[in-house]
Amino acid sequence: MSTLKIEDLHVEVEGKEVLKGVTFEVKSGEIHALMGPNGSGKTTLSLALMGHPKYKITKGSIILDGEDITNLETDEKVKRGLFLAFQNPIEIGGVKLSTLLVAEYNRLSGSNKTVAEIIGNVRETAKQVGLSDTLLNRGVFEGFSGGEKKRTEILQMLLMKPKFAILDEPDSGVDVDGLRIISEGIKKLRAENNTGYVIITHYRRILDYVNADKVHVLYRGIIIASGGMELAKLIDEKGYEGVIKSRN
Repeated sequence: MSTLKIEDLHVEVEGKEVLKGVTFEVKSGEIHALMGPNGSGKTTLSLALMGHPKYKITKGSIILDGEDITNLETDEKVKRGLFLAFQNPIEIGGVKLSTLLVAEYNRLSGSNKTVAEIIGNVRETAKQVGLSDTLLNRGVFEGFSGGEKKRTEILQMLLMKPKFAILDEPDSGVDVDGLRIISEGIKKLRAENNTGYVIITHYRRILDYVNADKVHVLYRGIIIASGGMELAKLIDEKGYEGVIKSRN
């Protein structure tokens, strides 16, 4: 059983404190949703967890399986089992997506598979998330639709098999079929790898698909409410303001 503990995390961005003491714990196989109004610090949390240099952790810790990984470089956090799917993945010209995926697979798996075997695995997994060979042969995210970018992030996750995946708005800009495919990918890795998740979202619909275990509401840099799916339902019915008022 793996655990990811975020303990009293304070984060500054360009001298401004955005996170003001965030604490929660995710265990293997659990799906935690992080919800809250725009500007609450959700994306800041995701990037700080992965070690983005712009996001300075001033207090608190990130503990993975008993090890303090707060100040590790991003690649070391990835090696230990963290994964982040970005809200807005950037295009990388001149690098084929298939080349990137093979390199990632080789670096993290340490397998003795041939390049042909790895590419076969990449193509088969790509089919599962509805991505064609044509997209695999393009530059990374070049000319991809919003939904194709999100499914590519899930493809990377399925190949890398992290202990914990942080998904920043995986349902943003995705149609109904795309949402189903993404949700199936999340459930597949939870079943096969016991991966735990932190899913950042504004919408209850993806949480219904994946049957989230816990929901947290982040507001002005702190978690003001935690609960089960009934909390996501309350947000649907009364909005964030309704939750905020009920806690004041």
